[in-house]
Formats: sequence, C-alpha cells, structure tokens
Amino acid sequence: MTSRTTRRLLAPVVAGAVAAAGLTLVNPITAADAGAGKGRARNVIFINGDGMAAAQREAARLYHAGLDGQLTMDELPVSGQLTTSPHDPKAPVTDSAAAATAWATGEKTYNGAISVDTAGNPLPTLGAQAKAAGKATGLVTTAQVTDASPAAFFANTANRSAQDEIARQYLEVTRPDVILGGGEDWWLPAGSPGAYPDRTAADPSEASKGTKGDLIAEARAKGYQYVSTADQLQAARGGRLLGLFANEELFQQRPEGEGDAYDPPASLATMTTKALDTLSKNRKGFFLFVEEEGVDEFAHENNGTRMLQALGELEKAVAVARNYAATHPDTLVVVTGDHECGGLTVEDTGTADESGDGISAEDGPFAIKGSNLSFNLDWTTSGHTGVDVPVTAYGPLAGEFTGKHPNTHVHDVLARVLTR
Repeated sequence: MTSRTTRRLLAPVVAGAVAAAGLTLVNPITAADAGAGKGRARNVIFINGDGMAAAQREAARLYHAGLDGQLTMDELPVSGQLTTSPHDPKAPVTDSAAAATAWATGEKTYNGAISVDTAGNPLPTLGAQAKAAGKATGLVTTAQVTDASPAAFFANTANRSAQDEIARQYLEVTRPDVILGGGEDWWLPAGSPGAYPDRTAADPSEASKGTKGDLIAEARAKGYQYVSTADQLQAARGGRLLGLFANEELFQQRPEGEGDAYDPPASLATMTTKALDTLSKNRKGFFLFVEEEGVDEFAHENNGTRMLQALGELEKAVAVARNYAATHPDTLVVVTGDHECGGLTVEDTGTADESGDGISAEDGPFAIKGSNLSFNLDWTTSGHTGVDVPVTAYGPLAGEFTGKHPNTHVHDVLARVLTR
C-alpha cells in the first residue's frame, strides 16, 4: 500500500475520532465588541501557532468552523503579514529560535540562536524587560517549556539545545512567574526521573538528562509551587507556578498511525486560563506568551489529522485570551506564527497529487464542518518554508499590525507596553 493510500484511509477515521472527542469551537466575538481597543495597553497576551501560516489557518477554519464560519483568531479586528527570514549565513529560511529571537529582542540572528546576536552576544529580552518594569510574566506551551520559542523571551544562549541551561536561567535570572508545559527531562539530572517515568513504551528515548542539578527542587526553594497533573494545576493557588506535564512535548509527533498522539495532560486552554488567573493579580500588568507547538511538529511529519487537532486546541486558547481581553480593555492580544511548516496547500479532493506518494503526499479527505464537501491537504516538504505568516490582533496598539512588516516589528510594538 502506498503512503498516499495509507493517509487517505487513516485521515477520516482519526479525524472522526477527533471530532467525537469534542473539538466543537465556540466563537465568543460579537458585532458589539469586534472593534480594536484605543486605550492604553497594560497587558500583553502573545500567541504563537508554531509553524502556522495562511494555509494552516484556512484548513483549520474549514475543518473547525465551516465554509461560512470564522475562527476566533481570524476574527480579531486587525490583520497583517509578517516576513520571517533570519540573518543566517547558511539559510534564508528561519527556524523557531531565530524567529522568536526577532520577536523577543527586535534583532534578527542565526538559526539555533536564543536571543543572542549573530556574534553570539546576549540581547535584552522582552520577558526580562517586562519583569524589570514590574510586570508579572509567564509562558505556556505544549512543547518543552525550555524549547526555542518561549526560551527566546526569557533566556540567552548560543544554542537552542541547551535546554537545562535555559531552565536554570528561568529560575536564577529572568524568573517568570508562571511556567507551564512539558520538558520535565531537562529539569532533572540523568537517572533521576520525576513525575514522568523515563523511557516509557510510548517513547523509549525520553529520559531525564539535565546537567544543572535538581532544578525542580531549586524552583521549590525559590517559591514556585510545582504541579505535574491537571488536578494539581486546578488546585494551585497564587504565587509562582511551575507545571511540567510530560517528559518532553505534551504529544507524540509521528506520522499518522505510527504512534502519533495528541492528548495533553493539561490542555493549552486550561494552562492559559490558569496563567491569566495568576498573572492578572499584578497591578502593573503582565506579559504572557502562549504557544501551540503541535502545529509545527505534526506538519514536520506531514500529519494533517493531528495538525488540525492541534490547531483546534490553539483556537480554544485564543478564545480564552480574547474573552479575557473583552473584559480587560487594557489588554493587547496578538496571534501569529513563527514560520510556515510543510509547504502546505489546501486543495480540492478531485485534484491529482502532484507531489507523489512520498513524505509530501496528500492528506485527506477532511470534512468541511456543516457541509457535505471535503478538502485535501497537500504537502511540498517536511521542513520550514519562507512564506509570510498572518498576524491578527485585538486591543490597544492592535492597529500597529496593519500592513506587511518584518517579524522584528512584533518586538517594536510589544516593547511599547512591556518596557515602561
């Protein structure tokens, strides 16, 4: 059986299971509150759909909202485009580290760099600057909390792989008030598993691997409440919060039917809700970074079913942020992606597969919600591409994202809120 045929058989089955699991989305935006805020921003919620560009957003709209529906992230009243190219002597297409560095510092750099310039010198980050301005800070992700995108806002290192060093900097340098996601392996030394066992059947490669000692114990000593389950997260009350809900990512990023799974112990929307509840207690405001990593990771595997599932969970988190901003008009919400992944195109199911039966074979068909129509996803690569990414925004300063800008423009706008 060819790869293409396998995909066609698996996608409707797994997609049906996804729909049955309750991915129906509620769009909270009404005509009465659809305008961009014009007051002064005090809070920022910055949301990254890692690997998400226009085709991913359109596929999610068709699948989760239908032909005439809209996603919350697309109904935010201001929209624009961001370019994503890095300053890397070897590559014109960015990775997540260089892209997030552009957001967090306003400077472009080489792929793999975490908030250092092209010479390896550390750069000031928005997370650290927001903390210095007296704001509460936090990060929420379905990746490792020390993965490239969140790390760029709160750490400096020449190599994104130094995730235990990034964790150390969180605790000892930038001190985010809320840290929620995966990656427990990087917080504990080799041979010392924590809440999540080493080398499980789901992924025997995952095991504790830190070189900085027991950073969970250090976090507790510094006043963080540590949680590792959704129930513990729900019960957590006030103060600094560290939550690690998996050895690595909160999912298994594999091709369809080969052990792929997206069932986070704590959903992105749940973590976002808890983070907002905690950070909003600061009278000077807050900065919250939110990321859905599954869009990128499953696109790397050309796994359309799981990518759509991750996009649905991202949409729920956007709705949480948008609902918060609707009752807190001093909040700027920005939704974008760091780059595109997969070279994705949304196609009619009647078209031939120009890409062939390899890793870039078509996925589908996927049902269009509320319709008897369907669509295919056609991949051209398993890597990143250099296309522009959409950006949508709501609240004070949202209008600054109208038009086309380099990704460093994100820093320029957010800094106006977070550094004063």
